[in-house]
Amino acid sequence: GQCLSYDNLKELIKFAHDEKIVLMADEVYQENIYQDERPFVSARKVLYEMGEPYKSGVELLSFHTVSKVGGCSHWGTAIWACSLNVNSVGSNQNRMYGI
Repeated sequence: GQCLSYDNLKELIKFAHDEKIVLMADEVYQENIYQDERPFVSARKVLYEMGEPYKSGVELLSFHTVSKVGGCSHWGTAIWACSLNVNSVGSNQNRMYGI
C-alpha cells in the first residue's frame, strides 16, 4: 500500500472528472499508517474540499473496514458512495479505476 499526497489525490480526482470514470479509494488501513513523512489523506476529504464541479461531478467509492468492531471473528466493509450515478453502475464497467 501507499499513501498518496493531497496534491496526488487532487490530480487523480481531476483526471476522474475529465475522463468520467469512477474513482475507487481503498482507505481500509487509514488507522494503521505509521509514517510522518507521508500521512494518510482521505480521497473523500480532498474531493469535498475541492468543491464544484468536482464535488458533485466525480463518482467516488471510498472503502473502509469495520472488522475491528466486535473482535477478529467479525468482518465487515463500509463503502462511502459519493455522487454515484446508480444508472451507470454495471452498465459500463470499464469506467472503474482504483487507487
